[in-house]
Amino acid sequence: MADTSRPHHLPNLRADRQPPHPSWLPRQRRGITPQMIGRYPDFDVLTTAESWDEATRQVVLARLEPPGPLRFFTAAEEPTLRAFCDIVLAQDREPRVPVAEFVDAKLADGQLDGYQYADMPDDRQTWRLVLCGLDEAARERYGKESFAAAEVATQLALVDQFCRARLRGGSWAQLNVSRAWSVCMRMTLSAFYSHPWAWNEIGFGGPAYPRGFMRLGGPSGPAAAREPFETRGALDKDPVELVQEEGA
Repeated sequence: MADTSRPHHLPNLRADRQPPHPSWLPRQRRGITPQMIGRYPDFDVLTTAESWDEATRQVVLARLEPPGPLRFFTAAEEPTLRAFCDIVLAQDREPRVPVAEFVDAKLADGQLDGYQYADMPDDRQTWRLVLCGLDEAARERYGKESFAAAEVATQLALVDQFCRARLRGGSWAQLNVSRAWSVCMRMTLSAFYSHPWAWNEIGFGGPAYPRGFMRLGGPSGPAAAREPFETRGALDKDPVELVQEEGA
C-alpha cells in the first residue's frame, strides 16, 4: 500500500497532473467497494442496515440486486454507454457499481430531474446524441470503430475533449456540449453514489433515520465526532488540513 500520509498522490502535485491508478489505496477488508479498494478498508455500511426503517432498508438493499437488461438504450448504444460510465468513474474491473443500468432505468422510467436547460433537448435525447457523438469522434479523430472499441488512452482523450466542450460537428452540433457534459455527469455520479458499495468507499454511514446522529461535533477534531458505527480511515490526518499544509 502506498504512503497515504503525504499528498503526493494528488493530481496537481504530480508531473503529469493526472491522478494515479486508485490501486494505491488499501484493499477493502470488510464489505464491498468498487474494485475492492477504498480509504475505509474496515467499514461496511450494511452492518447498520437493521437500524434503518423498513421502507429505507428495502430501497437501499434493492440496489444490491443483480441488474436486469437495459430497457432504454439499444443494443448498439450499450457498449458505448458502458465504456463511458466506466471511464469517467475509473471503474476498470469488478466489482463495479452498475451505473449503466441505473442510468438506463432512470431514463426508461422517465424519472428525470424536473428541469431542462433552455438550449438543450430532453435528457433522454441528450444521452442518445452524446453516445452517438462519442462514436463519431472516435472514428473521425482516431480511426476507431467506436468509442467502446478504442483503447483506454483514446477514451480518456475523448472524455477530456468532451468535458472541455471541444467536440464539434455531427451529433454534437445539436447540443450545447458543455451542458451535455453536465447532464451526463450529474446522472452518472448520482447513480454511483446512490449505491452502498460507493458509501463504503467514502466511509458514508448511510441513512440516519430513525437512528439519528449521536456525535454532532467536539473540541478534539474529527476523531471525537466519529459515530459508534464508523471506523477509522487509512490515515487519521484530515485530508483537507493535509492539502492546506502542503500548499502553505
